[in-house]
Amino acid sequence: QVQLVESGGGVVQAGDSLRLSCAHSRLTLSSWTLGWFRQAPGKEREFVAALWRSTGRAYYSDSVKGRFTISRDNAKTTTYLQMDSLKPEDTALYYCAADTNLILSSMRTPGQYDYWGQGTQVTVSS
Repeated sequence: QVQLVESGGGVVQAGDSLRLSCAHSRLTLSSWTLGWFRQAPGKEREFVAALWRSTGRAYYSDSVKGRFTISRDNAKTTTYLQMDSLKPEDTALYYCAADTNLILSSMRTPGQYDYWGQGTQVTVSS
């Protein structure tokens, strides 16, 4: 069983930065895809970023590309989401997710991930 615990959310102003953390047990990079998703009130959960298993290549949604960076620490027990130039539309509950059985085409689909954290709230004021 994999446990994921997010932290680092908060209330910031537009243009500020935040770094979210997802603490998890040691996961073999070649087997596990780690993703970040977000869900705003009244909206569906959407893909933000992911580190693809085997290659460790980072993928981003168009809405955050160039502003957010996903990374992992060397011990492979924490995955980060560095969020820069935050906008009010980035306001959402942010979730960390993990899975071992994804195919590349399903990486952006929330329902394909088996393991989820409880979420951390990010609020960006204008």
